[in-house]
Amino acid sequence: MKFWTFLGRLEGGMASIGAGLCLLAMIVITVISVVGRYVLHHDILPGAYNLIERVAFPLIVFWAAPMAHREATFPRFDMLVNAMPARVRRAVQVLVGVVELAIYAVVMWYVLRFTWQSIVEDRTMQVGADFWPMWPVLVMMPLAFFLMMLEMMRLIWKDLRGEDHPPPASGNDNVSAAF
Repeated sequence: MKFWTFLGRLEGGMASIGAGLCLLAMIVITVISVVGRYVLHHDILPGAYNLIERVAFPLIVFWAAPMAHREATFPRFDMLVNAMPARVRRAVQVLVGVVELAIYAVVMWYVLRFTWQSIVEDRTMQVGADFWPMWPVLVMMPLAFFLMMLEMMRLIWKDLRGEDHPPPASGNDNVSAAF
């Protein structure tokens, strides 16, 4: 189980450190931009909006999504499933897991195609007057989907073996334990 522990730590690091630093960067960039615009009457950070919109925010989402999936903080309608007998519940969970995995596999295919095409075409984004390569941000999308698909396969395997899923993160607010 060292592999799953490693993945849990990787996802936790991506969510808490990576997404946390992106959130901090968004705050700092916004404050500097607003102070420059309204106090100094000068655009201190040209392209600040593009930097937040095309770099920081996507990284927050794609770095936090695998951990949110692992900790079962995604909304689920499981009231009906929990009322079923254990054997039927496991069968339904396997079926739902396979369908979910298939949908994510299709999305992953298109994300990989888009990412690879963007790398080959050297897709860029405009930040201020400069053009930055997009591949450092884009490669995080397939990584996030791959990690979520691994977790789905693990949950399907547990359902097939008849093991229970761990309960969602403790607390009433569904905030990740890494924060």
